[in-house]
Amino acid sequence: MSRKLVIDPVTRIEGHGKVTVHLDDDNRVVDAKLHVVEFRGFEKFIQGHPYWETPVLLQRICGICFVSHHLSGAKALDDMVGVGYSTGMEILPTANKVRRLGHYAQQLQSHVTAYFYLTVPEMLFGMDAPPEQRNVLGLVEANPELIKTVVALRKWGQEVIKTVFGKRMHGISSVPGGVNKNISIAERNRLLKGGDGLLSMDEVIEYAQEGLKLFYDFHDKHREEVDGFAKVPALNMSLVDDDGNVDYYHGKMRILDKNKEIVAELNYHDYIDHFSEATEEWSYMKFPFLKSLGREAGSVRVGPLARVNVTKTYGDSTPLAKAALERFHDYTHGKANDMTLHTNWARAIEILHSAELIKELLLDPDLQGEQLVLTLEDNAWTGEGVGVVEAPRGTLLHHYRANQDGEITFANLVVATTQNNTVMNRTVRSVAEDYLGGRAEITEGMMNAIEVGIRAYDPCLSCATHAMGQMPLVISIYDANGTLVDECVR
Repeated sequence: MSRKLVIDPVTRIEGHGKVTVHLDDDNRVVDAKLHVVEFRGFEKFIQGHPYWETPVLLQRICGICFVSHHLSGAKALDDMVGVGYSTGMEILPTANKVRRLGHYAQQLQSHVTAYFYLTVPEMLFGMDAPPEQRNVLGLVEANPELIKTVVALRKWGQEVIKTVFGKRMHGISSVPGGVNKNISIAERNRLLKGGDGLLSMDEVIEYAQEGLKLFYDFHDKHREEVDGFAKVPALNMSLVDDDGNVDYYHGKMRILDKNKEIVAELNYHDYIDHFSEATEEWSYMKFPFLKSLGREAGSVRVGPLARVNVTKTYGDSTPLAKAALERFHDYTHGKANDMTLHTNWARAIEILHSAELIKELLLDPDLQGEQLVLTLEDNAWTGEGVGVVEAPRGTLLHHYRANQDGEITFANLVVATTQNNTVMNRTVRSVAEDYLGGRAEITEGMMNAIEVGIRAYDPCLSCATHAMGQMPLVISIYDANGTLVDECVR
């Protein structure tokens, strides 16, 4: 008799999701899906609010990547008041660099959380380890010094966020056309030198290197398992600068294929012209794809693995990360890397890259500049704006429209986890076939392998299920043979 296996909920991710795996009479995988079962309505209830509230309100979609939402919203507001990149007028250097400082700090502390708390337990204990061991408490017991390092890294990153935005979470800094404060010499020195329980900048970089070495050691011991785990195809998309290298805060969207050939390159203001979104009845999360290639061939991967695939090199101001990126590229001999667990390698590289970028900014005297907001004449108002940044999980887009009274009339958010929806489902199917297919006895460790595949993307389902609409209530009644006998839909 055919079987249906259910993982509900998927653990160690942000938000609520489940997985179903269908097996035939020979225990072969017939189907496997990631269902996103939560629903939120941010795009709808922002309507009617003053436009300048959007970066403050919409960042509350998430308690993890709130800085990314804040900055995407801020860039959209820049557009609306005629200061954004769509008008050819950039915000002032101090504002640009203050925003970048907060953005890089969020990437560092978010990646540290995802890497050490959510994925390292399987690296140290194995996917078959008891559930009560493969978690942060198991890490505390097995390696307390490692956890002390992780906590210190996160604390330092949060202190940078607090310095920029005023709070560790859901802060206020960006305003239309700039920011409301700079970084003082005293604040800069505290972050550089540390003390009173706070790491120094050099210690942050040292600990970031240790995190990368942790992956190298794990990979050396388990190379076949890591490399062979869920190799799934997808295009790779990231924001890039004029040299074709990642720019976490701004750039054009570049999409590469497995041979690292450019499939498309576009101004992010034209995103809607190039992408469409499919829907499925079994998930509240959409499935974006490049229109020119269609749903399957045009689906993209975003986030750490995509960014390091797209990026040719890092700048000379980040030499440690630059060397790590070269080692990453050499491993696949110039081809794009589609090994799911190498996302953790990419994430560790980006922790180091973020740390070096932060150090470069902290040493930049522009942070103490006093010209913070670029103001224009009243007739510069456009009433529409698009903002895109590279969130820790990948490319994030905010698109707003407002009326002449400044009230939001339209909001659309395309979130990184949504972009990864198709490739995550491919990963679920791949892992299910490799670990569950053809096996009469299914162990908890086999089921956990599917969750390991999902956690590699560090999905934020709360961010990704915000679309407006009506959430249906469906009550289905099945008999003992699994036949639907009655159904009520509201």
